[in-house]
Amino acid sequence: MKTSILFLLLTSFAALPTLALAAPEDKEPLKKDEKAVVIPFELLKSRHMAIQVKVNGKGPYRVIFDTGAPTNLVNNKIAKAAGLTGKDDKGGLALFGAAPTPKVIKKLEIGDLVLEGMPTMVMDHPTVAAISEAIGPIEGLIGFPFFARYTMTIDYEKKEMTLVPNGYVPGDAMQGMMDKMMASTKGKKADPVVLAPAGVWGFTVDKAKDDEDAGVKVTEVLARSPAALGGLKVGDRLLTLDSRWTDTISDTFVAAGAVKPGREVVLVVARGGKEVKLTVTPTKGL
Repeated sequence: MKTSILFLLLTSFAALPTLALAAPEDKEPLKKDEKAVVIPFELLKSRHMAIQVKVNGKGPYRVIFDTGAPTNLVNNKIAKAAGLTGKDDKGGLALFGAAPTPKVIKKLEIGDLVLEGMPTMVMDHPTVAAISEAIGPIEGLIGFPFFARYTMTIDYEKKEMTLVPNGYVPGDAMQGMMDKMMASTKGKKADPVVLAPAGVWGFTVDKAKDDEDAGVKVTEVLARSPAALGGLKVGDRLLTLDSRWTDTISDTFVAAGAVKPGREVVLVVARGGKEVKLTVTPTKGL
């Protein structure tokens, strides 16, 4: 089953994806640019998308493009080659060789895109290593700090993604997680975080503990709701929402929460042994 890779590691920090959605106040929004940038990708047998990147001028490296990951991640090999870690980095955690603090990529190149100051974790993640053993070298993943900056269109037939800057500057997900951890160790009660979509969709999903298939099961569709008008049915298996994987209930809420009311999005569902694409437009309301 395809899952958001970092969710396996950070499952105890359930609020993390929501923390990443808030842009820091001290950063100016990116200027919107209507010029589209096309980036080729490889669709792996695991159903992940893989792209080629350069880190601080080193590479290219093959990494997973994961729309469910709250942060970027590179393994220790890349980190050392690209100068992200040095002799002083002995690893504050014994877990998977993780660096004690998040690092900053001075220059990240993906196709024709060049970004500076991109945050990343350094870790030899076991799931990434397992995929590497099965299908060849995978050196890390690219997640929310990158893709949140762009409006994406994914063409699975051509195996291309088209990115257009949307003006959004994502916040520091890892710092948010660390702040919550520090607050808990100091005896302070962290503020509760509630995952809630910005618009009204009109459907509910569920997933049994022993359910290892991709996606979540649609258990209810309200009459005359946006979901019903878009053709969603009870019993459908929701695989993706707006090109984001929905392998868990949390994944589904995060994906739905990133969609503004009034914007058409594509839902991919499994129905009768076939994949069906539906267009749904969430509305404003409670």
